[in-house]
Amino acid sequence: MKERIPQPAKNIYHLVIAFISALIFRFPAFRLQVIGVTGTDGKTTTVSLIYHILSTLGMKAGMISTVEAKFGGKSFETGFHVTTPSSFLIQKFLRKMVDNKIKVVILEITSHGLDQNRVAFVPLHTSLITNVSQEHLDYHKNYKNYLLTKAKILRNVNYRVLNSEDQSFEMLKMLGSGQLVAFGKLGSDYFGEIINSDGFSTNYAIHYKTKQKLLKTMVVQSNLIGEFNLSNILAAFAVCKILGLEDKKILSAIETFTGVPGRMEQVDLGQNFKVVVDFAHTPRSLELALSALRGNTEKKLICVFGAAGERDKSKRLLMGQVAANLADLIILTSEDPRSENPEKIIAEIARGIEKVGGEENTNYWKIVDRVDAINKAVGNLAEVGDTVVILGKGHEQSMNIGGKEIPWDDKKVATESLKMRLGI
Repeated sequence: MKERIPQPAKNIYHLVIAFISALIFRFPAFRLQVIGVTGTDGKTTTVSLIYHILSTLGMKAGMISTVEAKFGGKSFETGFHVTTPSSFLIQKFLRKMVDNKIKVVILEITSHGLDQNRVAFVPLHTSLITNVSQEHLDYHKNYKNYLLTKAKILRNVNYRVLNSEDQSFEMLKMLGSGQLVAFGKLGSDYFGEIINSDGFSTNYAIHYKTKQKLLKTMVVQSNLIGEFNLSNILAAFAVCKILGLEDKKILSAIETFTGVPGRMEQVDLGQNFKVVVDFAHTPRSLELALSALRGNTEKKLICVFGAAGERDKSKRLLMGQVAANLADLIILTSEDPRSENPEKIIAEIARGIEKVGGEENTNYWKIVDRVDAINKAVGNLAEVGDTVVILGKGHEQSMNIGGKEIPWDDKKVATESLKMRLGI
C-alpha cells in the first residue's frame, strides 16, 4: 500500500510531521546559525572538519552527520543507513543544542532529506554543495531531478558555497540566493594544490583572495590525502572564513584533524602492507579513493567492494570499470543486498570489469560472503608494499540482508583477519 502512494503526497505528509516536530521543540533552529552541507561525496568529512575547526577554536558548535551528532563534548548515534535523520530527531537534537547554548550547527543533508522536507523549518545561514555526480537515480529517476533536489539547499541563504571544479557548478551558480563563494578551480575564491604526500600525510597549498582582492597563499599539513580531500579542506576553509575565523587558526586546527571513522581509515597492527576502510560507494567516489591510494601504494592495489541492493542499478557496471582501471586485484562481494540476490549484483559489477579486460579468478574474484572476501584480500592476496582497500560500508555498523539489519563492522572484520594472519 505504501508503495502505491505518490512521492509528492508522501512529502506533504513529511512536511506536516516536520512542522509538528518543530512546534513540539519550539522551533530551535531559529535560535541557531545553521550551515547546511550536501553533495554526492565528501559531506561527512567536510561536516566533521568544519565542526572540528570551530570546536578547536573555542566556538560553541554542534553537528549532525551520517556518523553521529556531536555537541557539548558528547556524541550520539543518528541511525544505520540514513544520512539525514527524521525531522523529529533533527528538531530534538537542535533543541538540545540550544539548551546547551550551542551557537553554530553544521547539518549534513541528503537529497532524500531535502525532497522529503525533513529539514523544513530549519533556516540555513550558509549552504555548501561539495559536488553532484550520479547517485540515487532509483529515487530521483534522472540526474537533472537529483541536481535540482540538491539545489533546494541554496534557497533563502546568506551564502552559497559551491565547487567550481564540479560538473554541476554552472547550473547551480544560477540557482538559489545569497552571495556566491566558489572553491576549486584556479582563480576561484579558494583554490589549492598538493605540494607533496608522504604515506598518509599531505602538504596542501591553499590560495584565496583577501578583502583587498590580493592573493594569499598558506600551507597546511593534513592527515587527509588525495585531491578529493583538498576539495573538502577548501570547502571547510571557505565556510570558516565566512564565519569570520582567522586563517592561521583555521589551518592550525585542520592539522589536528585525524579524520572520520570509515573514511580512508587505516587498520594498522604492524603489518608490512596497508589496510584501509572507506565509505566510497559511487563511481565517482570509487575513482577518487582508488586514485588517492594508487599514488600512495608501493606495489599492488587490492580492492574489495560491492553495490547496494534496491538502489541505483545503473552505477554497477560503471563501478566495475572504474575499479578495473585503477586497482590491480579486485574482490567483488556483498554490500547491503537487501532483497536482491547478491550474486546478481556482483555479476552486474563484473560486466564492467570484463568490459575493460578483467578476467575472473585472474585479476578479480566473486566472493559473496563479505567476511571471506576480506579474509582473502587481507589474509591471502596482500604482500609487502601492497594496499588493501575495503570500500562501501565505511563507518556503518550493520548490513541489510533480506530486509534485516545484521551487525557489521568492516574495520572489525579486517582487524580480526590481520590478527589471524599475524598470529596475534
